[in-house]
Amino acid sequence: MQGNKKNVVVEKSFDFALEIISYCEILEEKRKYVIARQLLKSGTSVGANIREAQNAESKADFIHKLKISAKEADETEYWLLLCQESKNYPNSEYLQAKCRELILILSKIISSTKRRG
Repeated sequence: MQGNKKNVVVEKSFDFALEIISYCEILEEKRKYVIARQLLKSGTSVGANIREAQNAESKADFIHKLKISAKEADETEYWLLLCQESKNYPNSEYLQAKCRELILILSKIISSTKRRG
């Protein structure tokens, strides 16, 4: 919905997905398959839904897709917190911070889009 301008949330969510993939590869090396799979699905879904929102059919559709993305980001934060608090898991604080940043950006986009009647 932004034309040719640089789309920060699309770029940040894509970079985040790449970092999630790398982190999940580390988890798999440590044989943490179940958490890796869950985290990989939710973490990459954030950007996929943001990307899908760029081709929304209406403002309501745009908001709906971004809300799905925000839910996926919230789930991703949950898995990252589990990793952080569990023994023998690699540090996930950096990814948690990036995830929280995406959640804040999504929240601002959703609320400002709603206001623009």
